[in-house]
Amino acid sequence: MINARIKTILLTLLLMIALPTQAIEGGIESLRETGKAFASVAQSVSPAVVFIQVEASAPNRGAAPAPFGEEWPFNDDFFRHFFGQPAPGGPPGRQPQQAPRAIGQGSGFIFRTDNGLFSKKTLILTNNHVVQHADKIRVKLPDGREFDATVVGRDALSDVAVIEIKASGLPALPLGDSSKLQVGEWVIAIGNPFGLSNTLTVGVVSATGRTGLGINDYEDFIQTDAAINPGNSGGPLVNIDGKVVGINTAIFSRTGGYMGVGFAIPINMVKRIAEQLIDKGHVTRGFLGVVIQPLTPDLAASFGIKQQKGALIAQVSEGSPAAEAGLRQGDIVVAYDGRQVADPGDFRNRVALTAPGSRKELTLIRDGEKKTVSVTIGKLSADKVAAQGPAQSAREIGLAVQTLTPDLAQQYGAQPGHGVIVTQVSPGSIAAMAGIQPGFIILQVDRKAVNNATEFNQAVKEGSADKRLVLLIRMGNMQRYIALSW
Repeated sequence: MINARIKTILLTLLLMIALPTQAIEGGIESLRETGKAFASVAQSVSPAVVFIQVEASAPNRGAAPAPFGEEWPFNDDFFRHFFGQPAPGGPPGRQPQQAPRAIGQGSGFIFRTDNGLFSKKTLILTNNHVVQHADKIRVKLPDGREFDATVVGRDALSDVAVIEIKASGLPALPLGDSSKLQVGEWVIAIGNPFGLSNTLTVGVVSATGRTGLGINDYEDFIQTDAAINPGNSGGPLVNIDGKVVGINTAIFSRTGGYMGVGFAIPINMVKRIAEQLIDKGHVTRGFLGVVIQPLTPDLAASFGIKQQKGALIAQVSEGSPAAEAGLRQGDIVVAYDGRQVADPGDFRNRVALTAPGSRKELTLIRDGEKKTVSVTIGKLSADKVAAQGPAQSAREIGLAVQTLTPDLAQQYGAQPGHGVIVTQVSPGSIAAMAGIQPGFIILQVDRKAVNNATEFNQAVKEGSADKRLVLLIRMGNMQRYIALSW
């Protein structure tokens, strides 16, 4: 009996010792399997990821940075697109030369879908800002082969571009479904940071549906902590199955390098844009004709509702599809085409991606009651705004501006699509000290015309490297230049 008890105790002790060892071994094996999964993705994806080098004429702006250099086009300590290294011969703009040239670099990937339209050509997806100023585009494959590329189509508002090379039999990447991405899901970024080809980094989806960042006109970013750096622009963000879920586009950075926050355009948006670029060479967007703003807790309370999701209509343009459908100032759009509206950015994107002439249903909250309205979406043109968001802020100089809608242009005696209107000036700011006031219309930044809020902010960021800007301001019937320096 005693021997049996001793045996039982010894067996129990042995099991207690063995369990942690088994747990450790199980954990190590799990890590091995995870590593093998990442390696498998790298092997299947990397052959279709390309290095893009572009050559462009650099504008001679004295001390200002040249295109595709380290700080162009967004000299901003918050968000940076990825352009790679400046042209050889030192920092751009500091050495005067005849007919300056600039060399930029980025990433891209050969792609395919089940659509026959895509399968007949060797097409590469990348960012618009990688190729928009290029005179010459050169694509280098991982196997060392190089090809000249031509632009099939590009869209500055979403920062998506499609280029083509004359080659056949190349590996291509399948496109996934970004709507199924979940926060915490593994994602893998592959590209050419700092010219280091086929660099792979791993992270997770930190957030989805990021809007209102001021990076692009139409935003719906995937946020990730996968390490991405200058040169990654246009490269794929893929899931653990090796399917592309986004295009790496921008980072949050105070140093110009990786700080744990990167942004990718979701592939579902990219697909819609790419289809139009391939078919027509440009993008046609839907138009509603409203000015919208976020539904803050205070605004929600003032309108007598509890929910904070949706888009508050602050203004309806006369003669617009919204006006014809009976939409009113103060309406809160909570659903579009049967799907809940998360915020103004989400609503604006979906309207813009709707084919003109389509009839859609909007679910509204008006005077505390739900109401369904049917609207025929119009066609967006240069002097219209799909669904105008809130004013955008230029923090460097201390003011906020908004695109001139037809209603605002009529009110201030201006032309829609020509200039931006100042909506707010921070007390004590550079703009305030220069005498700029709300209601002023800014027509040019550094002698470059600005036709919407995004162009204005981009021009400010480009010029702020010199700590000097020249604005052409309109006040009533008078125009004058104002120089800002800091």
